[in-house]
Amino acid sequence: MKVAETLVIAACVTISTVAGCHRPQSEPVSVDPVVVVTEDGSAFPAVLAGRWKADRHGWEFVIEPDGRISSAVLSFGRVAVLPGRTTTLTTTTGEQATLTPGPWAIHYDPTSALLTIKIAMDHVRVPMTPNLLEGSSTDVFTGALSPSMDTWQAEWTTFTSYKAHTADGATADLSTDKTYGETVSLVFTKTAGR
Repeated sequence: MKVAETLVIAACVTISTVAGCHRPQSEPVSVDPVVVVTEDGSAFPAVLAGRWKADRHGWEFVIEPDGRISSAVLSFGRVAVLPGRTTTLTTTTGEQATLTPGPWAIHYDPTSALLTIKIAMDHVRVPMTPNLLEGSSTDVFTGALSPSMDTWQAEWTTFTSYKAHTADGATADLSTDKTYGETVSLVFTKTAGR
C-alpha cells in the first residue's frame, strides 16, 4: 500500500477514534453558513426534516424543517461538524486536528423531487506525528427522493484537494480530478429523531 493511502487511512482511524471518545470543540467561522433554495421559490418541505443516514461511507445529515442543515457527519473520519463552525479534535497522539467548513447548500426541486446537498470543507488539517494530512474538499449529493419522502438515492461526487506530508519530507497529492471528482451511489434513509 502506498504511503499516501496509509496516511489517509491513519487519519480516518485517528479522527474516528478520537471523535468517539471526546466531544469536539467548535468555533464560529461564518454568519450564514447554509443556503436553502427551492426551485419554485416555495417553502422547503418540512417532511424532509430529520436525520438522513447513508447506507455506507458514514455520511449523515440533519435537516431542519426550514431546510437548513444543522449538522453533518463526514465520511472522512466519521466526524460530526456544524455549518459555519471550526471543529477541533484532539488526536490519539495529543495533537489538534481542525476541520473548517466552507459554505453549505441544499436545493430541492418539487417538480422532480430532486434533492441536492453541497458540503464544502475549506480547510482540514490532521497531524499524525510525524506526518500531516492537509487540504480541502467539496462533496455534492444529488438524486431523487422516493414518493414517501423517506429514501433518497443520491450520487455522491467528491472533489478533494488533499496533500500528505511525510516524515521524510515527501509530499503526496491525494486530490481527485478537479473536473470529474470521484462519484459513488449512496442510498440515504431518514431515521426517527435527530
